[in-house]
Amino acid sequence: MIDAVVAGLLAGYGVAVPVGAIAALIISLTARTSLRVGIGAALGAATADGLYAGVAVLGGAAIARVVEPIGTPLRWVAAAVLVALAGRTAITAIRQYRSPVAVRSRAGLDTPRRAFLGLLGLTLLNPATIVYFGALVLGRQATAPLSAAAEAVFVVAAFAASASWQLLLAGGGSLVGRVLSGPRGRLATALTSSIVIVILAVMTVT
Repeated sequence: MIDAVVAGLLAGYGVAVPVGAIAALIISLTARTSLRVGIGAALGAATADGLYAGVAVLGGAAIARVVEPIGTPLRWVAAAVLVALAGRTAITAIRQYRSPVAVRSRAGLDTPRRAFLGLLGLTLLNPATIVYFGALVLGRQATAPLSAAAEAVFVVAAFAASASWQLLLAGGGSLVGRVLSGPRGRLATALTSSIVIVILAVMTVT
């Protein structure tokens, strides 16, 4: 059972730690909104990782083989969603900067619930995650088959590892938000994050 915990933690950190569009989005979103919104986003991304870990445990390499052929269309969909999100973030930030009292937008990912669902959906659009977990589970099953209890522990540990890292990113974004709490700081943060997200979207399909 300890082996399953360690394997799950390593798997969760392995998929969560590399900095990409999701990490940049969590940090920038928290910086321009609030820690509550950042926590929602972080838990959304971690939930997706946990779901994929569960799917990989149940389906293993078979599901990975199904997803891999449609990896390119999924990457384009993810890139399109990211570009649209970047555009909405920039437009909303400019409107709020010009009229901070009149414009109190709750659109986009500016509430914990929306942030959770948005990051959950975006993370689920990443086909590399299921391939990654599928390969890990296949490798473990080839050497030492996991019991049902060990599989459950693996999934929970993977979720916990991913959640701890994503929450750390949200906390970092919150600190940045406090430093850049003025109108100009929020505008600069939002525009910078929009540019970064667009660049990462382009990298997703190249």
